[in-house]
Amino acid sequence: MSPSMIPPVRALAMRELVRFFRQPHRVVGSFAQPLLFWIFLGSGFSPAFRMAGAGMERVSYLEYFYPGILLMTMLFAGIFSTITIIEDRNAGLLQEVLVSPASRLSVVLGKTLGAMAIALLQSLVLLAAAPFIGLTPGPGSLLMILGGFVLASLGFTALGFLIAWPMESTAGFHAVMSVFLMPLWMLSGALFPLEGAPGWLWGLMTVNPVSHALQLIRLPFYHSPAELLTHSGYLTGLAVSTAWAVGCLALALWRVGQVERGADPASAVGTP
Repeated sequence: MSPSMIPPVRALAMRELVRFFRQPHRVVGSFAQPLLFWIFLGSGFSPAFRMAGAGMERVSYLEYFYPGILLMTMLFAGIFSTITIIEDRNAGLLQEVLVSPASRLSVVLGKTLGAMAIALLQSLVLLAAAPFIGLTPGPGSLLMILGGFVLASLGFTALGFLIAWPMESTAGFHAVMSVFLMPLWMLSGALFPLEGAPGWLWGLMTVNPVSHALQLIRLPFYHSPAELLTHSGYLTGLAVSTAWAVGCLALALWRVGQVERGADPASAVGTP
């Protein structure tokens, strides 16, 4: 990143954070929804849940579901934060940014990093609940969990940016989230293990990049950093999650770069 890009990236990212904290109902809802979801579903399914595998027989559904809730927090925070792209377009701010000297990469990075910061903040707050269910990762494992947070939130926010960019209404964005983004999370292994799933479902979960992002969060709770560096599931998850995040970010940059081909930035970003 060149020095000239730092001010616009910082300004756009800080704007996302300030907007978030100036909406108390959004702050409360973003923390309360995944927490209630975890408590109610986790408590309800725990009596009927049995985890296969040596040493995993005593894992409750609350414990199994916990990494999935952390991932859900990043999904909702990252995706909903990119709704501001549609709001900024309707308010005319996005058009002003596009005709400014700021580069297209500054726009992508600023909006994405701001949304990432919100997602990471919420995930870190929920991470404090880990000791209450008996999960106490060491310092090294904790750092690897944070690394998983960064990759997963970058993938979600870049994907959200890519989807929100051509949208003209928040209603359309919500519809896409319901039929596309939520299934990505539901088929990640957050709700139920991949093992034992029907063949067609197993195939969908295996090719789902969110499944691999979940491994970056779940495995460090049970393995040391040295074990993870030789763990095939973790290394595969790291490779797939990195490719997913970088690929979505590159596509978002390419999509914004298409503005250069038109003379009217407003029409290029989908303003009616």
